[in-house]
Amino acid sequence: MSKDLHPTMDPTKMGLGRSIAVLTSGGDAQGMNAAVRATVRVGLYTGAKVYFVHEGYQGLVDGGENIRPATWESVSMMLQLGGTVIGSARCQDFRSREGRMKAACNLVKLGITNLCVIGGDGSLTGANEFRTEWSGLLADLVHAGKITDQEAKKSSHLNIVGMVGSIDNDFCGTDMTIGTDSALHRIIEVVDSITTTAQSHQRTFILEVMGRHCGYLALVTALACGADWVFIPEMPPDEGWENHLCRRLTDQRARGSRLNVIIVAEGAMSRDGKPITSDQIKKASSPLCILNYMMLVTDRLGFDTRTTILGHVQRGGTPSAFDRILGSRMGVEAVMALLEATPDTPACVVSLSGNQAVRLPLMECVQVTKDVTAAMAQGRFEDAIKLRGKSFENNWNTYKLLAHINPPDVKSNINVAIMNIGAPCAGMNSAVRAAVRIGIIQGHNMLAVHDGFDGLAHGQIEPITWTAVSGWTGKGGSMLGTKRTLPGKLLEQISQNIAKFNIHSLVIIGGFEAYVGGLELVQAREKYEEMCIPMVVIPATVSNNVPGSDFSIGADTALNTITSTCDRIKQSAAGTKRRVFIVETMGGYCGYLATMAGLAAGADAAYIYEEKFNIRDLEANVEHLLEKMKTTVKRGLILRNENCNSNYTTDFIFSLYSEEGKGVFDCRKNVLGHMQQGGTPTPFDRNFGTKMGAKSVLWLTDKLKECYRHGRIFANTPDSACVLGMRKRALTFQPLAALKGDTDFEHRIPKTEWWLKIRPIMKILAKYDIKLDTSEHADIEHVINKRTSSRK
Repeated sequence: MSKDLHPTMDPTKMGLGRSIAVLTSGGDAQGMNAAVRATVRVGLYTGAKVYFVHEGYQGLVDGGENIRPATWESVSMMLQLGGTVIGSARCQDFRSREGRMKAACNLVKLGITNLCVIGGDGSLTGANEFRTEWSGLLADLVHAGKITDQEAKKSSHLNIVGMVGSIDNDFCGTDMTIGTDSALHRIIEVVDSITTTAQSHQRTFILEVMGRHCGYLALVTALACGADWVFIPEMPPDEGWENHLCRRLTDQRARGSRLNVIIVAEGAMSRDGKPITSDQIKKASSPLCILNYMMLVTDRLGFDTRTTILGHVQRGGTPSAFDRILGSRMGVEAVMALLEATPDTPACVVSLSGNQAVRLPLMECVQVTKDVTAAMAQGRFEDAIKLRGKSFENNWNTYKLLAHINPPDVKSNINVAIMNIGAPCAGMNSAVRAAVRIGIIQGHNMLAVHDGFDGLAHGQIEPITWTAVSGWTGKGGSMLGTKRTLPGKLLEQISQNIAKFNIHSLVIIGGFEAYVGGLELVQAREKYEEMCIPMVVIPATVSNNVPGSDFSIGADTALNTITSTCDRIKQSAAGTKRRVFIVETMGGYCGYLATMAGLAAGADAAYIYEEKFNIRDLEANVEHLLEKMKTTVKRGLILRNENCNSNYTTDFIFSLYSEEGKGVFDCRKNVLGHMQQGGTPTPFDRNFGTKMGAKSVLWLTDKLKECYRHGRIFANTPDSACVLGMRKRALTFQPLAALKGDTDFEHRIPKTEWWLKIRPIMKILAKYDIKLDTSEHADIEHVINKRTSSRK
């Protein structure tokens, strides 16, 4: 981030006299509508005219009614809709110069010089080509008498900003593309359904998912469901993989598993470039079969095998909370990028890196994406994995650790204990499973501690095996059992049991209590030598309030629960007309859930503890809703974090809105309660938990080697007890003691919370008259070019 050259610029005046057009192109993806909505509303907020381009590039070429002015109300109730409301189409006309001349003429006549394109790499490459030849197209149009010299002068430069909408996540430079998370939701719903029937009948299921050129969906699905094998285009299996696969499936059955799951990307191929399909894996007895497999899963093993090809169901349905927030954030950043661009600014694409929206040069990203294809074609598969980016590479490495390495014959004689602390949340079990299996792979003895610090104090400790955690990725809650009890009053018993069970390190998975409990154990090291062992805390709580991490396991599942509930509520309100719902969310004193659900569900306000409010603010919000009801939008949604204010309770706010809205709108209230802690974990929480669990045990293994002195473990340095958290763009270990300064212990929240910067976006999209801070803006970053280094 860098300081803006004009920090005093009023953001509501940035777009005056300018016009922005937004189009969606190529294949549809859930979340595109959120991006369109944000682009329109933020564009209007800046004072710009905003236009829809219907039917993608075809609409740009055909012009007329396909390019229409967008209004605030015209994007209402779009957030929860899948696909793209403004339509998308493949366009051969735009591939020709003549077609692009028509498109340019249509834009010039309307005074549009800013174009926001939401689509895949082909759509964005076309947009860049359009921009590159813009001056030549104008010259030809003037020469042909289609536009005047004055019109050409007014439209002398075209700004292009792209957002990637693709369920395949096949665009290099961004961690996630719009639609990917929603597609994973569809896939995991099917996998969960399939595994229950597979378990019942002891079946093997082979599931084919989309991903013609990119294996992201297949890879993350494999991690999220604990699949036995995955086939992806970037890394074809080694020669003789058929024997390895059959051995692995047999081993799993021998360990007591009643099912096997194999995930296949539709673009999966062998080392010689020939396709691998789900049917070929199931039964390949024909000598004419492409890969000439001899008696695979069905014939060789005799397993009852079924195949499922998901197809276009992955593209459909309601977008997830993540995709709505991603599309909204990208839409805001895209408008800012367009309005801040100069004639020398290259066409850029808005991407996601960690939790940050960044701008990258479009053609650099396109080039790296092409380099992946080239690397695969040349058999440089390790390069292909690296070029996909750190997120993809980390997923692949975690999958390899969990799926393709057998436990060693030589044991380490290290005992690692795992426990859950605090309230249960979805994804805890994924973290436990990964930690247990990585520990076993490292040769450690893994111990399960039941019922948190209570269980540690009372000896509820037992060995936990590889098979014991089978199927845990898809289970909500805490299989180990969890309690909120802190260790402070149990230190004597805990130290005795650490010695009795010979525990050499601890994995503590939980919320704020896990963090505080870890601190108490560290502080007890002065008195109890048994506490001088390496410890790691993995944040897992729906409240997302653990210092040291931008995200906690479980928060994404809770956020999706709230968002889907709000969708139903909004539908009810819209059907009734002029109805406002007051919805109370969990989170303790942390306003993360209320804020992010507000952005994902299109709320009119979200009251949180971190942003103080008074009766005048409440009155202003009521006035805002009264004005809203005069438009075509006849419903309202207000979210309230449970501990946002001790006096302005949910009942108080409900009564205030009910009284002030008399005769204009009526009110209903809904307290969501503990449903936010339940349910099966989302793909994000399964994947995040899996990576966190694996990384924690690998770190402990290294730390144990450092702390081994004179035949025993002794760890008393601050960096031997850490929180493993996501910080901006990476998973990092931070000493528990070092995080104390950033902790509000009274209210159980970090003192700095990254998501507070997103709150103004929610308010602007709800049409509040506030100022967006433009004192900082994102410069274009360069894609790290790994092509040279990866070949060394």
